[in-house]
Amino acid sequence: MGTPIIQTSIPELPVRRGKVRDIYDLRDCLLMISTDRISAFDWVLPTPIADKGRVLTQISCFWFDRLDAPNHLLSSDVPADRLPPDTDLEALEGRSIVVRKCDVVPIECVVRGYLEGSGWREYQQNQQICGIPLPPGLVQCDQLPTPLFTPATKEESGHDINVSFEQAADIVGLDTAAALRDRSIEIYRQGADWARKQGILIADTKFEWGWSDGQLILIDEVMTPDSSRFWPADHYEPGHAQRSFDKQFVREWLSATDWDKNSEPPTLPDDIVANTRAKYIEAYERLAGEAFRWK
Repeated sequence: MGTPIIQTSIPELPVRRGKVRDIYDLRDCLLMISTDRISAFDWVLPTPIADKGRVLTQISCFWFDRLDAPNHLLSSDVPADRLPPDTDLEALEGRSIVVRKCDVVPIECVVRGYLEGSGWREYQQNQQICGIPLPPGLVQCDQLPTPLFTPATKEESGHDINVSFEQAADIVGLDTAAALRDRSIEIYRQGADWARKQGILIADTKFEWGWSDGQLILIDEVMTPDSSRFWPADHYEPGHAQRSFDKQFVREWLSATDWDKNSEPPTLPDDIVANTRAKYIEAYERLAGEAFRWK
């Protein structure tokens, strides 16, 4: 197990930091590094999960190689020749990818195969998700009749906001919105079919796309436990919340504390960290069919 990486530092390169990723500008391309930061309830928690960034990166690389979709990945090797000589290369191994620069499409492309989360809450109110009517009588975590494209806005802070297809088309144009819908649903189907064979149900997921040389390409992370709900197929039972491969241990522990979700979050206990790390690694090993090498 590697030392947890909370934040990387490559002083000579411009950097943007997200909740999990540090993105460095290499002029003609980007270096995207997944740290071991973990977020919950819109907060980055003070306790990292060792090797989480490596798991996310390796799962994304697995999908980039497997899915029938153009993507931004140029290399999964650390670009040692483009980094300062004193850079800790070992710490970056397995968590770094070099990617194309592109114009990011300003909507989140969410695909839902099962009824959970904000989709379940909306269905309970009006039997719809993002303006799409659904049959009556569905229960929590039911499989939907067909995967749904439910776009959302990209928000700088807080939750992304679900919008209708028509609202997404107003933002990006009708042709682009239709292409995003069709391609997102198709690659969700590809990924969900594969994952099901490995004992994982991908209940829903979020894709990001960008424009590169006039082509829509898949960017950021792809069908990871951070961007998706992963459920163990052998425990699937509609009607209530499911066991999960993602941040379930973290969310449940935080919800059981007196944290008000409006102030700095508490430190995670060792057993929650260990269980969460194990679940992330299990997700990779099931999907890829091989051992996680940084154990």
